[in-house]
Amino acid sequence: MDSEYRPGEFLSYGKQWIDEADIAAVTQTLKGEYLTQGPAVAEFEEVVAKAAGAKYCVAVANGTAALHLAVAALGLEGGSGITSPITFSASANCMEYCGLRADFADIDPATRCIDPDQIERRIRPDTRLLIPVHLAGHPTDMDAVGDIARRRGLRVIEDAAHAIGSRHSDGTPVGSCARSDAAIFSFHPVKTITTGEGGAITTNDRDLYERMAVLRTHGIVKDPARLGKNPGPWYHELQVLGYNYRLTDLQAALGTSQMRKLDAFVKRRREIVRMYDEAFADVSWLRTLAERRGVVSAFHLYVVEMDFRFLGLSRAEVMEKLKSAGVGTQVHYIPVHYMPYYRDKYGYRPGDFPAAEAYYEAALSLPLYPKMSDDDVEYVVRAVKGLAR
Repeated sequence: MDSEYRPGEFLSYGKQWIDEADIAAVTQTLKGEYLTQGPAVAEFEEVVAKAAGAKYCVAVANGTAALHLAVAALGLEGGSGITSPITFSASANCMEYCGLRADFADIDPATRCIDPDQIERRIRPDTRLLIPVHLAGHPTDMDAVGDIARRRGLRVIEDAAHAIGSRHSDGTPVGSCARSDAAIFSFHPVKTITTGEGGAITTNDRDLYERMAVLRTHGIVKDPARLGKNPGPWYHELQVLGYNYRLTDLQAALGTSQMRKLDAFVKRRREIVRMYDEAFADVSWLRTLAERRGVVSAFHLYVVEMDFRFLGLSRAEVMEKLKSAGVGTQVHYIPVHYMPYYRDKYGYRPGDFPAAEAYYEAALSLPLYPKMSDDDVEYVVRAVKGLAR
């Protein structure tokens, strides 16, 4: 590679890839009869369910809506639930929305996902729900989590916002729900595939699916077969207090087009990760993530842990230096128990989850998205290694 190579655009930590096929799919929908509540949403749901290996799928407005609907549809009455402190706050907030106390269990330092042994230690008499997070696309040990749930009588929702296209150690896709009640995905532009904003829930439980579908649209039921009456085509009933969490046909059309490229996107992400891993293998002040044996990560993020003290730089200074070189970075995530809402409401403090806190102090996400060229990847490597000078 030419040592003077510089990317043609700023390399952010994540970015969508929209091609002419995507644009054509959305344009065709714009020219059609339905912009929302039309056939494109059902088609997208079918594609996502098939890719995830699940029976049912409910497409919704975003990943947070997916989490909220999944928890709400379980109908849990009070109590608490456990998730990882290293996640976006929605993984915990969804429980709070539904009257459950959000509690946390520490992470496995090797995978950065929630540690099943720590889940066992955090279960309380009122624990009702587990929300394991497949951080950065790396599947949590769902065999262990599922076993805990069965023994303890707990419900499980997989936060797979990062993990469409990932696979468990037995080869089954994340989202197949073999060890959970439901799994949720997010389709924000930085995710593996995008609908602009959007999310989805997969499940194999028909009753749960039907409750989520009703809650998605205000709690309104129109189907005469379910109502047991048909006064006329206008008739509907508000049977439960629901939400407007619908996905539009425009978003669904984009999502279906993007899903056709899912395998190619995952393949390229994994190629980039291999390039990074090989380049950083001899860097003593930087630690990369090794996949747990047998799993396949779609790698939504490429997170490294840096020894900032060795570099003589703060993380903010590292981020600024890389930004000035055209390399964007981000931190995933500030531990949720550090957030004032949870700290003040429940009294969480630094030291409560030491593995998560140690990870946070060192974590930095580097650019990772399929449109990056090999030269772009090498440029990022050179910029990162240059920090030690």
